[in-house]
Parts: sequence; C-alpha cells; structure tokens
Amino acid sequence: MKVVAFNGSPKVNGNTKLAIDIVASELKKEGVEVEIIHVGDKAIRGCTGCNACKKTKDEKCIIKDDEVNEWIQKMKESDGIILGTPVHFSAIGGTMKSFLDRAFYVAGGTPILRHKVGVSIVAVRRSGGIPTFEQLNNYLNYSEMVMPTANYWNVIHGTAPGDIEKDEEGKQIMEVLGKNMAWILKLIENGKGKVEAPKLEKKKWTSFIR
Repeated sequence: MKVVAFNGSPKVNGNTKLAIDIVASELKKEGVEVEIIHVGDKAIRGCTGCNACKKTKDEKCIIKDDEVNEWIQKMKESDGIILGTPVHFSAIGGTMKSFLDRAFYVAGGTPILRHKVGVSIVAVRRSGGIPTFEQLNNYLNYSEMVMPTANYWNVIHGTAPGDIEKDEEGKQIMEVLGKNMAWILKLIENGKGKVEAPKLEKKKWTSFIR
C-alpha cells in the first residue's frame, strides 16, 4: 500500500513537514510506503473555472506548465492521501489551495479518489488551525474519501521549524492519526472482493436560477 503526502508549506522542512513525518512514521511501521511531495514552494496557478477538465474527462487540468497533472496521477495511484498545510490568515496557504482547487476539480468529474483514505493535518503558530483543518476536509468530503480520525482535531502548534516537538499533545494526535490511517487502509485492502462497495451514483446538480 502507498500513501502520497502533500506538504503545502513554503518551508521544505518546516513544522508542516515535521507533522507529516510523524504520521508517516506510524504508517511505515505498518508497512505502508509514503511519498512526500513539496507543493508550497512551487509556482502554481489557481483554477480558472474553464471546465475543460469536465469536457475532456482525461484526468488533466488544461494548465500544463506545472506539476499539478503529475500529482493528480500520483493521487490516483495511491491508496491514501495526506494533505498538510500551515495557516495563513486562518486559511490554507495560497499555493496549496491553488493546487487543491485544480486537482480536486479534475478528480471531481471522475471516481479516481473515491473510497481512498484521506487525512488533513495543520501546523499553526496560535489561532486559525480549526478553520484551516475544516477547509482541507472539504476536499476529502467532496470526493467520497474515507477519513480516519485522531483523539482531537488534527492540529499541531509551533512557530519556528522544530517547535512542534514541544507540543506533546499535538505529536500524540499525529501518532494516533497515523495508526488509525494504517488501520483503515488495511481494512479496505482486506475487504476487497469480500465486501461490496456502494455503487457509484451519477451526481445530481441543483440550480435555483430561473
């Protein structure tokens, strides 16, 4: 089994990456391969709302001068996904959001993320962790992904890189999350061919425009 993690921090080895490492460590103990991709230092344009991906259905964004389409395929090929971000003004960092908007809009027209295991983690100095955590979860919920939980919301605190080592509760949250994610991954893997998955339903759209 394989999990791909996306680090939305501009810092390659900041607290977001360190939090991902804690979750990844628990996954690796259970034999799960983890690849970490650094998103936050890239130049990623936001979604233009052109709907080309909905027309072509080729699992690609029409913008092809960055790594987003490559990352979409990594998400497709994985069994689980970790979304990690620092907090910028009580929200997801801009580069990470641009990536998520495009990737999940492409995936939204296909079942490529359906029933994969997905978790969100947030590194924050002080406030804004919960709103950012909820924002990340919106992407996972929309895609019919399976979301493990921890023993608190998946937020860890620190300012300078390495400060999260002082947040004992935050570290435990990440450890519990990693263990629960590995468990859910195993349940899904062992249930294949034994427990029938719900049938994929065609999306219904409601418009109140007259």
